[in-house]
Amino acid sequence: MLGVYSVPAAIQLAEQRGLDLIEIVPTATPPTCKIMDYGKWKYENKKKQVAAKKNQIIVDIKEIQLRPRTEQHDLDTKVRHARRFLLEGDKVKVALRFSGREVAHQEEGMGVLRRITEALNDLAIVESPAKREGRQVFTLFAPDPVKIKDYQKKEASNPAAKAAREAQDVKDRETHKNEKVEKDDEDKGDDKA
Repeated sequence: MLGVYSVPAAIQLAEQRGLDLIEIVPTATPPTCKIMDYGKWKYENKKKQVAAKKNQIIVDIKEIQLRPRTEQHDLDTKVRHARRFLLEGDKVKVALRFSGREVAHQEEGMGVLRRITEALNDLAIVESPAKREGRQVFTLFAPDPVKIKDYQKKEASNPAAKAAREAQDVKDRETHKNEKVEKDDEDKGDDKA
């Protein structure tokens, strides 16, 4: 700390040292300034911002769409995907879409949402309960770090269950790829006809 200087004296002092005079707090009386290398200061600030951005956690919202008449096997697959998303740290939005006369039987849809909530209860918390928007009902699940940690401890102590679950995920991915290839082949066949 050098004390109070006039502007020309402070500029001359900074030039003698080969540095810059930088105004830090212009609203103070007298204004607060520092004598430092401006380029180096700017570079260090940029580095700090990049480091802060790197440490920032970005949470995606993954959406799973269902119908009230979704079969149990398909529901199990969707729940498995939701569990994987939650374990990766993403939020999961479950959208239940009603069409036609299904709107008259919303209790079936709410039953499906209840089953999904029970299935995801060991990994997630319900961030927003079921909300109706037009012909859709939404529920948002957020990963609960404490529950996830407990789940991972259980998985570590039971490697056979983890291996079976991973094998099922690989099988689901392969089935999905094959269905996509078959659909693409059908679309190409339709184009030729």
